[in-house]
Amino acid sequence: MTYRCTKTFGHDLGLSACFRQWRAASHCAFLHGYALAARLEFEAEVLDERHWVVDFGSFGPLKEWLRQTFDHKTLVASDDPQLPWLREAHARGLLDLVEVPATGCEAFARLVGEATQRWLVQAGHAPRCRLVSAEVREHGANAARWLPGDASSADASPSDDSTADG
Repeated sequence: MTYRCTKTFGHDLGLSACFRQWRAASHCAFLHGYALAARLEFEAEVLDERHWVVDFGSFGPLKEWLRQTFDHKTLVASDDPQLPWLREAHARGLLDLVEVPATGCEAFARLVGEATQRWLVQAGHAPRCRLVSAEVREHGANAARWLPGDASSADASPSDDSTADG
């Protein structure tokens, strides 16, 4: 028997992140931002000694990582041609820069998913408990999901297309 549960860090958490998709031919190439939300789904074949898949009270370190990574941060892809300028803006105190491999809802879902997998190990929940998916939402209409170990890592349905008008 498989048990599943979810943990949500909602828009109300205030993970106000700014980013851009520099490769976009649309307005997504401009710096813009959202109060991001994350939804994590976990599974386990065996419950822990409290009959839980995962202890919801143990998410403090992951919540802090989310804040340090996204809250009032400007996330920039490491290959963004404007990175030197954005580093200068950071040095001048105009923004709080976080360099990431890629930007966008799909990339953030993977980033959150990989951090969650590390947290599961550090918190002692893994290998009994596994991450099924990590979803990041820009708002009610745009979201992307990352499925660990899946060849097609990012999964976004047409109704959740993060490339749609923001």
